[in-house]
Amino acid sequence: MVFNETKVVPARLFFQRPTGAIIEVFCLEPAAPSDYQLNFASTSRCDWKVIVGNLKKWKGDTLSLYNPDKDPVVDAIGLKAILVDNAGNSCIVRFEWDNGMSFSEVLSHCGRIPIPPYLKRDTQAIDLERYQTTYAMREGSVAAPTAGLHFTDKEFRDIAEKGIQVMKLSLHVGAGTFLPVKSERIVDHTMHSEPFEVQIGFLRALKAACNGPVIAVGTTSARCLESLYFLGAHCIEGHEPQSVAQWEPYREQGYDYTAEEALSALISYMEARGLDRLVSRTQIIIVPGYKFRIIDYLVTNFHQPRSTLLLLIAAFIGESWRNVYRFALDNGFRFLSYGDSSLLQKKRV
Repeated sequence: MVFNETKVVPARLFFQRPTGAIIEVFCLEPAAPSDYQLNFASTSRCDWKVIVGNLKKWKGDTLSLYNPDKDPVVDAIGLKAILVDNAGNSCIVRFEWDNGMSFSEVLSHCGRIPIPPYLKRDTQAIDLERYQTTYAMREGSVAAPTAGLHFTDKEFRDIAEKGIQVMKLSLHVGAGTFLPVKSERIVDHTMHSEPFEVQIGFLRALKAACNGPVIAVGTTSARCLESLYFLGAHCIEGHEPQSVAQWEPYREQGYDYTAEEALSALISYMEARGLDRLVSRTQIIIVPGYKFRIIDYLVTNFHQPRSTLLLLIAAFIGESWRNVYRFALDNGFRFLSYGDSSLLQKKRV
């Protein structure tokens, strides 16, 4: 049973121009240092790829953090934002601060948890606890892997008592997870790319479990697990396992390797280079017609229409997804991040 142990960070920061204009800076992923751990450990400055709200009013000046409550701890941090590069939809912003805190600590004092936009409300104090899995470990997400919100210490004890092996990976969920499918044809939709990390011990355990059912907790775990297959295929074909492209699973010549062969190749690649962890990215889009190589079951919440998440469900269980969702609607199930969950079995071909 595979869980995503990514941790949601308080990625929304608000700054103020001397004119009084409020500028929101929404952190997406680190730019310099690009490694999440190194960036969060920075103690004076770091760069991030961000989305800027009210960008037209930012005239290139250095911004000071908006602190309407005059919190002395926040004042002592002295967080500043400098616009380094403006590329339209996303920008690079440099953060600088004074008191020697790590950037992780800076965010905890200065930032706000970025709850899903469809909740249509401001972040509340309870979101700091509720919009985070109990097992979250690795900082980097701007959205929670919400299927995992259903699992408490009691559930983990029950899972252990049944002899089910629990494994954890880390895929940092990006803001793109909320982007609706606006194109009439899915081929015209651009999927977001997300970074992930797995340990070599995880890959060895996953390879050993290939002959038994593998349960992915959440669509992020599912995307990461399936992406590992294609990274292994890269190794078999003599390429570097750096990333998985959006439409790669559907290439004309196909991939005929077994899951065990792909994972073995990935493990051998890491062993030959003395790597204990693999850091990669995936842009994989899973739509009807996709052949699942790794997962057999999926724990997931109920998703909104015109989303890539719903397409993934349709690919996983086939046309019966309509019956599942009709049952949920007819029986008052709650949808989306704070909603109910389901256990789905892969369709048999």
